[in-house]
Amino acid sequence: MKQTKSIHYKFTQHETFLDDIINNYESKGEDFGNQKRNSLKLFKLEGKRLNVKSFKIPNMVNQIAYGFLRRSKAQRSFEYAQKLQSLDIGTPQPVAYYQFSKSFLFKKSYYISEHQDYDLTYRELTHDFNYPDYDAVLRAFTRFTYKMHIKGIKFLDHSPGNTLIKKSENGYDFYLVDLNRMEFKQMGFEERIKNFDRLTIHKSMVEIMSDEYAKVSGEDYETIVRLMWQFTEEFQAKHHKKQRMKKRLKFWKK
Repeated sequence: MKQTKSIHYKFTQHETFLDDIINNYESKGEDFGNQKRNSLKLFKLEGKRLNVKSFKIPNMVNQIAYGFLRRSKAQRSFEYAQKLQSLDIGTPQPVAYYQFSKSFLFKKSYYISEHQDYDLTYRELTHDFNYPDYDAVLRAFTRFTYKMHIKGIKFLDHSPGNTLIKKSENGYDFYLVDLNRMEFKQMGFEERIKNFDRLTIHKSMVEIMSDEYAKVSGEDYETIVRLMWQFTEEFQAKHHKKQRMKKRLKFWKK
């Protein structure tokens, strides 16, 4: 196996430790979170906890693509995390990425970051409308999204579980995770509003986010809420159509 790795300058003195947890990933570490799509494990390092994400081996087409044409999910996560930090956007501290190939085909990859403690994710807001300080949290999240937009960050996976929220002395801090799908560019008005389309199915949440986005951006509220709800409904329709197709394919495979 050919190995490629990059370690953040703050952690280069721990290279031997990092090599060890990757080489012995299957037998060490503590399982964390949902293990269905990609494996996540926690490791201890001098009073800190490291979060290691092991990406599944891709299909043959992507093994070729990642081997020659595209950066791996692990590499993109590592590089995007550093880019976010340079733009003053919260994300868990990047530590390193590792990737392995064999006979010119891409195989395994791992992204390591510091484990970020948090109080909730956006998902909790979609289920618990009585969450303490609910309106303030949702509006702070909207301002955070606007901050991303004006800094030229399009988070393609801007969905309920991918923003960690932690209460702080000054309000709330936000940290992006699952970083491998991002674009860095200036966006037009409609493209910015469409970036909210994956977040909720609740019109009441769309109305609050639209109101706050109008306040911070100076754009017209009625236009924002109309577009945000339109894009939300379009995304939900596509999502449900995709789910129905998956069920049909599973049925025929049986």
